[in-house]
Amino acid sequence: MLAERKTEKVQIQRMLQRAEPRIFHYQFVADPLSVRYALRAAMARFLRQMTETEAGTLELILAEVLNNIVEHGYENSGEGSITLSIVRDRRGMNCAVSDDGTALPLECLLHSESEGAGGHVRPDPGKLPEGGFGWFLIRDLAEELGYRRENGHNLLAFRLPLEPA
Repeated sequence: MLAERKTEKVQIQRMLQRAEPRIFHYQFVADPLSVRYALRAAMARFLRQMTETEAGTLELILAEVLNNIVEHGYENSGEGSITLSIVRDRRGMNCAVSDDGTALPLECLLHSESEGAGGHVRPDPGKLPEGGFGWFLIRDLAEELGYRRENGHNLLAFRLPLEPA
């Protein structure tokens, strides 16, 4: 009887996980406070679908990307908007961020010819400009990172692999 209840509880938990929202779409003003609210909303949507470590990694990547757009894409003007879309599937979190700010410098996505086994050379933190470690973190933690600029519009997409749901 106890084993049956335990099995039933596990089945109910799996059913609830499948029923949880797997899509997040949020458009917001390109300013630091709005970035904070967007991060909270995104994390609240998916928190129960990830481990604590996965949630921390997703939040770190998104915070770096979104704050870079505010600071560099819109030069902290408070003007413009950012759109964040996240879809949870069996492979992980598929994220897309779009904006109409300044184009992303391609060196942010390029890799060195002397890459290590992980695909990236770890830069010397002492030689980086203030804040220069962010793109290295993004490239190191995200998979399938891609960027496209078309008609004055930026689109950055990546996937964060997760344990199977």
